[in-house]
Amino acid sequence: MIRKSIILFFFSALLGVCAFSQQARLSLSSDFSLQHAFKKDQRYWSFGQTISAQLNLSPKDAAYIGFCYYSKGKVSNEVEAIAKSSATVPAQIAYTNRGEIGFKQMSVGWRHYLKGNYANEEWNLYGMLGFGLMFGSAKSTASTAIDTSLYNVPVLPGKGNFKRLTYDMGLGFEQPMGGDIFFYSEIKTFIPATDYPNKHLYVNDKAPLTAYLNLGFRILF
Repeated sequence: MIRKSIILFFFSALLGVCAFSQQARLSLSSDFSLQHAFKKDQRYWSFGQTISAQLNLSPKDAAYIGFCYYSKGKVSNEVEAIAKSSATVPAQIAYTNRGEIGFKQMSVGWRHYLKGNYANEEWNLYGMLGFGLMFGSAKSTASTAIDTSLYNVPVLPGKGNFKRLTYDMGLGFEQPMGGDIFFYSEIKTFIPATDYPNKHLYVNDKAPLTAYLNLGFRILF
């Protein structure tokens, strides 16, 4: 409930600032994104795209909203199924669990130029801070058929969806290309603020924990 109130307040403040700004200019951005998940037992690579809009409220500050999506990353873990009863033979079964993880993310936040500004004709450096909502999917497959009525397993085979509230932060570099077009590169991270369990994810605690390298273009209108 507290997190929902914070997000609603953030959106309300953002809309209020946008409504009263007299010098706002709009920018649209799109990029290619390389993603790496580095949580232990859940490391993978994938790629995707980010589409975002920035409302430049002052030369140094902008509110942004963005959407990104990624291909499915693949993970593999050596795990064990443990018998529920001491009478079950064998008592343990070792097997490989193969998983696929993919997600889309909606983000809203603030961009501040540490060097330069949104229309600067030289290179710019900026930081980003915001909130996000992650919509994920998980698929889990066992290398050996396990009777879950007889064994406890660390992750259930099958498919499922999950959601995460995230804290988003990043650092970006911009170079003007002429004609109100800017090339940019960014490093970003989405840090899960919630960890609601999903039975098809082997790692649920503050996961997936991801970092990104983005390369793209921004157009100033």
